Amino acid sequence: MKPGTPQLQMLFERDLTPALVLDVLGDHLGAASGITARDLVAKICGVATGAGERHLRHVVEALRMQGHAICATPEHGYFMAETDAELDASCEFLYGRAMSSLQKICAMKRVAMPDLRGQLRLPAANDSQGDNP
Repeated sequence: MKPGTPQLQMLFERDLTPALVLDVLGDHLGAASGITARDLVAKICGVATGAGERHLRHVVEALRMQGHAICATPEHGYFMAETDAELDASCEFLYGRAMSSLQKICAMKRVAMPDLRGQLRLPAANDSQGDNP
């Protein structure tokens, strides 16, 4: 099977399920037991490609949105948080990436960070309806 073929994409969609990713990551508790995206895809599917790694990132994102403490660093790869400190460090890493993205948006739109909220019409923290700019 060549990378990028429909059969290979189906393999990733079938085998890289949230439940299976969580199960395998259960063996990778703590940063010292981290696993790279490439190795994680290969461990689950038997083959690793860029498409598999992209699909894995989507699965991990969905699992994080469900509240699973899946951490990742460039140095350690993916792992389940073993301590509050590891979870905090992973959250700080994600926060830094988010802030970097917001700074780029501000630069491109030529607005200050406090003004960006109004520009994007984000709801206020206490506004559940989203009616306020």
